Amino acid sequence: MSAPTGPPRLPLDPPGGRRALAVWAIGVAVYFVAVIFRTSLGVAGLDAADRFHVNASALATFSILQLLVYAGMQIPVGLLVDRLGTKRVLTMGAVLFTVGQLGFALAPSYGTALAARALLGCGDAMTFISVLRLGTRWFPARRAPLMAQLAGLVGMAGNLVSTLVLAPALHGLGWVPAFAGSSAAGLLVLVPLVLFLRDHPEGHAPPPAARAGGGGFVRRQIAESWREPGTRLGLWVHFTTQFPAMVFLLLWGMPFLVEAQGLSRGTAGGLMTLIVVANMGFGLLYGQLVGRRQGARIPLALGTVGATAALWGAVLAYPGERAPMWLLTTLCVVLGTCGPASMIGFDFARPANPAERQGTASGITNMGGFLASMTTLLAVGVLLDATGDDYRIAFSSVFFLEALGLSQILRLRPAALARERLPLPAPDPQPLAPARART
Repeated sequence: MSAPTGPPRLPLDPPGGRRALAVWAIGVAVYFVAVIFRTSLGVAGLDAADRFHVNASALATFSILQLLVYAGMQIPVGLLVDRLGTKRVLTMGAVLFTVGQLGFALAPSYGTALAARALLGCGDAMTFISVLRLGTRWFPARRAPLMAQLAGLVGMAGNLVSTLVLAPALHGLGWVPAFAGSSAAGLLVLVPLVLFLRDHPEGHAPPPAARAGGGGFVRRQIAESWREPGTRLGLWVHFTTQFPAMVFLLLWGMPFLVEAQGLSRGTAGGLMTLIVVANMGFGLLYGQLVGRRQGARIPLALGTVGATAALWGAVLAYPGERAPMWLLTTLCVVLGTCGPASMIGFDFARPANPAERQGTASGITNMGGFLASMTTLLAVGVLLDATGDDYRIAFSSVFFLEALGLSQILRLRPAALARERLPLPAPDPQPLAPARART
């Protein structure tokens, strides 16, 4: 009997289809709202400083604490997704980030507002990994890179809502009505989530190993995921590519453009919107390229890092007091590549781990960019206070983290690519036997 000429279809490879798209859309809607809440502070940074009477370092603490909670929750959330399933974790996340957004709206003091942002970060942390899991459970493996990029694209649309909707509402209606009103979106997505979302198609349940318990389950899941060089490479790709745009959009972009570059809030908001629009366009492009050619992953990631560093260097080193508009516009377009490039990290972790470790491996990968963002948010705030609001010095911290991440990508790349050529252990076929008997 001759050997097969093409790659076999995996027994657990789901078929996709309209129902898969509908279920995935419910999960993505939850993530969309989470991103609106996450990035809402980015358009309200100056207002928050006035409302709570804080300086740059204290203002940065809002986002740092939120990202600290988010990053610290990634591995626990990955484990929860592997153990409890997507629906339960997404439901917990939606409840937490809705309560956090409402609490931030009504917070009477800086300390209470910090607690609300921490709660929001905890709920936010439960969304993206769950959406990635929906993509792998409901769609064929070959479509996973595109589905991940589309999820990121929808998330960036949430950022766009923050800029185009929440910012005008904040300045027109005031702090409490804007933030409290936005929290209603959390309730809106919670209803279809509870009623209609399913973890996987019928007949495509995860193997029993994914549900196994025991005292060593957590330790084993983390250790086996981390042992794979693809997981570690995914983390460092995510680390190195995501944070320049995240820091800009999450907190420091608006103050930099208004205070350092002398732009009006409207013009600055337009440039931040440009980042989001560029992100959405590049997300589709990167998803198609990686889906069709796995060899494009490293060139896209390294090209994004190089272009980002070059444009930041050009803006910060510009000899005049303020960079020209064309240069700021180019910077914002290039920052739009950061989100799509960070998604490539999951395309290294995914093939390196079997289905029962996908949540844990995704959690480890997703920590990367948020650890880098948290570090840079703090560094920029501290340097601004130390230098009398010298943004050139403060934003130079971007280059140190890019250099660190780049060195790790180059170090791990050979081992990760070599490991991908080896087959993963075959899943236990026993769970599929009843399904075949019925057909």
